[in-house]
Amino acid sequence: MVQGQDAKAQVGTARARGRPRSFDRATALRKALMAFWAHGYEATSVSDLTRIMGIGAPSLYAAFGDKRTLFEEVVRVYADTYGAFGDRAIAEEATARAAVVRMLHEAAAAYTDPAHPYGCLIVHAATNCASPEVERPLRERRNANIAAVESRIRADLAAGLLPAGTDAAALARHTGAMIQGMSQQARDGANREQLEALAEIAMAIWPRG
Repeated sequence: MVQGQDAKAQVGTARARGRPRSFDRATALRKALMAFWAHGYEATSVSDLTRIMGIGAPSLYAAFGDKRTLFEEVVRVYADTYGAFGDRAIAEEATARAAVVRMLHEAAAAYTDPAHPYGCLIVHAATNCASPEVERPLRERRNANIAAVESRIRADLAAGLLPAGTDAAALARHTGAMIQGMSQQARDGANREQLEALAEIAMAIWPRG
């Protein structure tokens, strides 16, 4: 009798695993992205997520893992979509200066777009976060972005497009500080025109070849 019950349980489990999800995963993920972007990792609870995503906790865990795993996926999606303008500028523009000009102006537009939360998720989502496992990857992403700008500046130096002696590391960090500062300004209510004015001032210190 016990063996028969075990067999039935296995069949039931197989059927449960084979059932299609009753929600659209991509839609639920986008809702989670918006929640983390607006409120940050620490302030967004699992109960908040299930309510916003319109799913139960068992469905959340089955589809996305725990809260931290869901957040890691959200960060990857954000970096590949809303936050991809910096990588595109570096890849597509002919010089480091042109790439940074484009990056700052696109940041001004992206960070103040009312279609989604203001600012940058990668800058703000782990503010006051007590978990190093959550905060560290975002810090690494921010530093990697600065390193990419520095690499591009060094390439221009080698090509003679910037004056010899230009401090590539400091100039790249200045760009990172502007990007991160513009994100905070957007969160504090600055509009696109105000951030674009900051971008123009930021570029005034760039050396010309």
